[in-house]
Amino acid sequence: MTNIQILAVLLCSAFLAFCGGHHTIESDTVTLAVEAGPTPSLDPRIGTSSEAERIDQLIFNSLVRRGPRFEILPDLAERWEVPQPTIYRFYLRRGVRFHDGRDLTAKDVQYTFSSLLEGSVVSAKTSTYRIIDRIETPDDYCVVFKLKEPYASFLWNLTNGAIGIVPHGAPPDCGRFPIGTGPFRFVSYSREDALVLEQNDAYFDSPPAVRQVIVRIVPDATTRALELRKGSIDIVQNALSPDFVEVLSREAHLTICISEGTNYAYMGFNLNDPILRDQRVRQAIAYALDREEIIKYYWRDFVTPASSILPPNHWAHEENTVKYSYQPAKARQLLDLAGWKDPDGDGPMPRFRLTYKTSTEESTRQVATIIQQELKNVGIQLDLRPFEFGTFYGDIVRGNFQLFTLRWIGGNNDPDILETVFHSDRIPPRGFNRGRYRNERIDQLIELARTELNQDRRKELYSEVQKILAVDLPYIDLWYFKNVCIYQKRISGLTLSPSGDYDFLKSIRLSP
Repeated sequence: MTNIQILAVLLCSAFLAFCGGHHTIESDTVTLAVEAGPTPSLDPRIGTSSEAERIDQLIFNSLVRRGPRFEILPDLAERWEVPQPTIYRFYLRRGVRFHDGRDLTAKDVQYTFSSLLEGSVVSAKTSTYRIIDRIETPDDYCVVFKLKEPYASFLWNLTNGAIGIVPHGAPPDCGRFPIGTGPFRFVSYSREDALVLEQNDAYFDSPPAVRQVIVRIVPDATTRALELRKGSIDIVQNALSPDFVEVLSREAHLTICISEGTNYAYMGFNLNDPILRDQRVRQAIAYALDREEIIKYYWRDFVTPASSILPPNHWAHEENTVKYSYQPAKARQLLDLAGWKDPDGDGPMPRFRLTYKTSTEESTRQVATIIQQELKNVGIQLDLRPFEFGTFYGDIVRGNFQLFTLRWIGGNNDPDILETVFHSDRIPPRGFNRGRYRNERIDQLIELARTELNQDRRKELYSEVQKILAVDLPYIDLWYFKNVCIYQKRISGLTLSPSGDYDFLKSIRLSP
């Protein structure tokens, strides 16, 4: 039996030992458990964590939204025109109101973006919209964006999850009490405890059936599983280990829904680090990881292997890239070539030590422990440093790390993420190039693809980008997560989105 299998057995045993009885909760309230609270803000111009963006989509609307197949659909804009490659004209819905009763107009849309571009709001998202030359409002329900140059991903960057529309004059700290136009109104947020939303009965696109949503912040996976079983939590999505999922699947009062997903896990490197700036070291680490074993025995096939940040069903995904199968002998050879000889052969002394930062989320820490053992087998000592998510995420943004693991939730559904993450001009705070990766050819290809409106040509450019990244390895691709949602049987009408958003809260119904 492998170490991973032993760990799984122990986890299931511990869970079964502590399971308690069933608990009844409010009939018109649904409680969703999440691993971490939204950071750094619920202001949709600022929030960048997956939880912030998912919750923002419940409070705010965007000009346009993403469909189930990543197509662009109307939202606040009922229609739009692109008369020239640099001109986008949007016609707003009439009768849409913010939660405080104000009518939504073109002035609110203009303010949302100008507050970023003029610097009154400091955000990593600002660089995405610097392509905008000016914004015009011919009347209260028409907004015209004039771009500096053609930008193929412009529409995508106006969708839900990318940014939401705030009221005109919303201050930089409006994330403390956000006011949007979405299906749910903000009520309260107690950090590290719970966020409360209530039904917006004036929502323009039919109000949700649920009166109140409580988003409980439960960092510990065992606690999430226990409370779900007792009934004090209604829904857990993508936040339980496969072993807990297997145990909970036997509960008569619970339903499990599984669908293919696009959320992506990766290992990131600090390329300013004197050890990790060597490409051979990064490749050695990739060859030292037995991803297939982790996927089979730890994840129980609830994930699939990743070979690019773009999901395999994406039109720009490139499958023909360098792959890193489990080859520990090759990993040792690369480390030797990089000058990191093993000082004592099979002895306890490592070639070098690295600090590996993770969040305190249960599955993340458990996988980190497995990775620690696999790298030890090739002579690399990992010192694990789990932190509460806010602290962990802050360190990653500041570049205060050597190794880390994170996930892209929804952001990888458009190839524009290749620019946001890997262009040398997108190092924080201007973007999400957290590893400080620099490659002139990558920059050139991304800049060409940005202005190329022919999709076939864009695919060629993005294919070359992915092939170079597979060799350079600023990231190690780990896996794509399937969407796994476990919920009480009193809930009906729950449908999962590919990116794992919380859209289902708009349509679910509750039985007594």
